[in-house]
Amino acid sequence: MTRKWSIPAAALPLAIGLAPAGAVAQTPPGVSPETPAPAPTPTSEADDKTVAFSAGQIEYQSDSDVVTATGDVRMSREGNRLRADMVRWDRKTGAVVAEGNVAITSPEGDTAFGDHVDLTDTLKDGVVENLLVVLQDGGRLVAQRGTLVNSVKTLEHAAYTPCAVVDDKGCPKNPTWKVTAARVVYDPNIGRATFKGARIELFGLPLIPLPGLSTPTSDRSGSGLLVPDLRYSRVNGIEYAQPYYFAIAPNRDLTVTPHIYSSVLPLIEAQYRALTGTGAYQLRGIATASRAMSATLQPDPTASRDFRGYLEGSGRFQLDPHWSVSGSFRVATDRTFLRRYDFSRDDRLRSTLRLERLDADSYFSLAGWATQTLRISDPQGQQPIALPEIDYRRRITDPLLGGKVELQLNSLAIGRTAGQDTQRAFAGLRWDLRRYTPLGQEVTFTAYARADVYHTDETLLTATTSYRGEAGWQSRGIAALAVDIKWPFVGEFMGGTQQITPRIQIVASPNISNLNIPNEDARAFDLEDSNLFALNRFPGYDRFEDGQRITYGLDYALSLPDLSIDANIGQSYRLNDRPALFPDGTGLSRRTSDIVGRATVRFRDFVTLTERFRLDKDSLAVRRNEIDATIGSRKTYAMIGYLRLNRDIDDRIEDLRDREEIRLGGRVQFAKYWSIFGSAVVDLTDKREDPLSLADGFSPVRHRLGIAYEDDCVELGVTWRRDYEDTGDARRGNSFLLRLAFKNLGR
Repeated sequence: MTRKWSIPAAALPLAIGLAPAGAVAQTPPGVSPETPAPAPTPTSEADDKTVAFSAGQIEYQSDSDVVTATGDVRMSREGNRLRADMVRWDRKTGAVVAEGNVAITSPEGDTAFGDHVDLTDTLKDGVVENLLVVLQDGGRLVAQRGTLVNSVKTLEHAAYTPCAVVDDKGCPKNPTWKVTAARVVYDPNIGRATFKGARIELFGLPLIPLPGLSTPTSDRSGSGLLVPDLRYSRVNGIEYAQPYYFAIAPNRDLTVTPHIYSSVLPLIEAQYRALTGTGAYQLRGIATASRAMSATLQPDPTASRDFRGYLEGSGRFQLDPHWSVSGSFRVATDRTFLRRYDFSRDDRLRSTLRLERLDADSYFSLAGWATQTLRISDPQGQQPIALPEIDYRRRITDPLLGGKVELQLNSLAIGRTAGQDTQRAFAGLRWDLRRYTPLGQEVTFTAYARADVYHTDETLLTATTSYRGEAGWQSRGIAALAVDIKWPFVGEFMGGTQQITPRIQIVASPNISNLNIPNEDARAFDLEDSNLFALNRFPGYDRFEDGQRITYGLDYALSLPDLSIDANIGQSYRLNDRPALFPDGTGLSRRTSDIVGRATVRFRDFVTLTERFRLDKDSLAVRRNEIDATIGSRKTYAMIGYLRLNRDIDDRIEDLRDREEIRLGGRVQFAKYWSIFGSAVVDLTDKREDPLSLADGFSPVRHRLGIAYEDDCVELGVTWRRDYEDTGDARRGNSFLLRLAFKNLGR
């Protein structure tokens, strides 16, 4: 006799144990049937076999031990969850048949949808018809038929895409790209999908086949091919670069990129990265063999193919809360390699090593650095090597008058293989006290004292006389007193706030011995708004401005709901007529300085304009004019940069030559995903500004122009770039770059 039980929804959900078969437990009646019971935490073997089960209606046939559930049926076991309109569960065989809006969710968060599913009661193994798998990262896998074995899904006649399949209005749309395959094996345990017989389709058009394709489906990385680069240049011909990524460990990886060229020998590039318990570091190397033309453009047809390459590395390690060590190195075999193969346009390569200690009131640094020049006219033997550079600073509170006292100890040794060598050491003390008067003035008192010791030799190897100093041992003392007064006036204006701040500074310092000291770090000086009120307006330590001076200026700030203005202007006056230390043309060579200032205007997030200027004190001629402007939104914008230095400085001071240039860049989005972009650098210097310049007043340096498409899952672009300068075997000419990147595909 067959006994059939019908259980209403009020008795649900149920937690049904698999052994013994007849054991049925009813949950408290207060639980809503629409909310599935969470899967019990497996704490024992009996718990592992428990299935949380809920449905609108259940029928139980006792003789066959079959449970048939209808009406929003939900089952869960060990983190695997099933939802369907109808579920038939044979408790003797463990077979589960689900029909109607079936959804199976794994512990990893992936969800498989189907019309008809045959499963075991573990909810891990089974067969699904018309399968759709929605991955945790949003990607989708569809197939005519899918097999599930212990959470591993094997899909027949399948397709994969990480792209959106609905538009902004929620209507269905075709994905930008997808991968079709005869078979796809998706293993959530390793977070990868492997394709057999794969082919990629872009905008509905079939492209090249992808044999052996494997792509990550989670945040975990794995070894595999990355997106290639395709470009053309006049010197190297067609270039194909195919990176391969090696996932060595969760904290270490290696990327190896062969570069294949149609006109020159191949090149190999490798980058290694590692993350440790105290920091991180990376190493990168590039190597090939080719004929190198000298940087002076003299061809050598008899030159053989020699090894050429580049090495770089960087890292930082936090040894404890206070101590850290950091460093970087960059070195190339010759001056034109990086530019010839379009890896970098830097004209100097700097290597550094630094040990630091930092706490709330002190700082210590032990460092060294060296430079490799890539400039044509710079002898490598004249490049400085600093080892060691020691700097220690200690900040304490003044117990007598208040304020802050900072002690500084500094030492530097600079050597050159074919140039002047210099060693320096000094001890300095600075005291600052800030007070506010009843009228709102901000007054800052400063006292500074320093004792220097220098030693230098081979001074005649330095071309600029004012940089040499006197050979042998030299010493000097430095002292300065200063008072800086700001008086801000704040009030409402046009619905916003404006602030007008007059400022005056008085500095007094005795005559200081400067020219008998070698100048290594205070060469590139120019009066501007950033150093107008500095205690020492020279950069670095080797030069210190002496005498007595008054500096005066005005700061202005306006803040409105959509507009802000920040500006300043100022000038200084020396109280004595002693010849100035500053070269003619720097703006400080006379008793009255040039006028300097800056203005920044911002309108919403649409316009940002900054101008820095220096005006001649007598004629108001513009000696420095620097403009940086950005106009537009994130999608459509223009950037303009202009610089003109018209200082008429002695041509022999190479660090202060005049120049004029303009930089342009922009992007225009003309459709939802399409945009055009471009940039250009033009040298506007002529012989009047720099007699040593090769420019004729309008000499383009380089430009680029391109078109790009970018949506949520693909980047496609073509860029044309032209270089107008020759440097050795890095020749002028056109180059073209084709970029096609499928997001979430590869590795």
